[in-house]
Amino acid sequence: MALIKFVRNYKDESTERGFQFEFYCDRCGTGYRTPFQASATGLVSEALDVTSGLLGGVFGKVARVGDRVHSAAWEGAHDKAFARAVEQAKPYFVQCPRCSQWVCKESCWNPDRGLCKDCAPDVEAEYAAAQVEATIEQGRQAIRETKYVTDKDKARFKEETLMASCPKCGAALTTAAKFCPECGAPLTAEKFCTECGSKIPASAKFCPECGAKQ
Repeated sequence: MALIKFVRNYKDESTERGFQFEFYCDRCGTGYRTPFQASATGLVSEALDVTSGLLGGVFGKVARVGDRVHSAAWEGAHDKAFARAVEQAKPYFVQCPRCSQWVCKESCWNPDRGLCKDCAPDVEAEYAAAQVEATIEQGRQAIRETKYVTDKDKARFKEETLMASCPKCGAALTTAAKFCPECGAPLTAEKFCTECGSKIPASAKFCPECGAKQ
């Protein structure tokens, strides 16, 4: 029997009743499970165990002898089953000559380069991913540069005193209204220059008409 190259990317799921193996890709982790192969020696040993349990005595000794025979026979059957499983799995995997990983042909092998996609990524896929990343970054940059509050809004916020509730009736306010929607009381106090009498913003420190300090 030829030596088996699969020394890392398989899992032995065999039991006393039969043999089964899983082979998986070193890169993406997906893989294949071989069909279950019943063990003839396992079934014989199981039959002897049942008989010894029912009748005891000499049959118990036969069962123990059967276990020892079964152990040697089972190992041989196991090796043959593993060799068949490897032959079944091999067509679906390729060993990369650069990194020595066993990878699946379906998703992780680059046939144009003769290397796995870790060593030779798919150029078109990489370009597409880079394009998407660039588009997302451009969108983020545009959002960062967008002015959501205009200069006019800023000036209005400075001139108006925003209140959460009416100072007269206590009604909740959801907008920068000039009058309470419940009682009609004025919500913004008017301010006039102490020197020239001109109406000025409530937050003004100097009169925009005469320049007097407020």
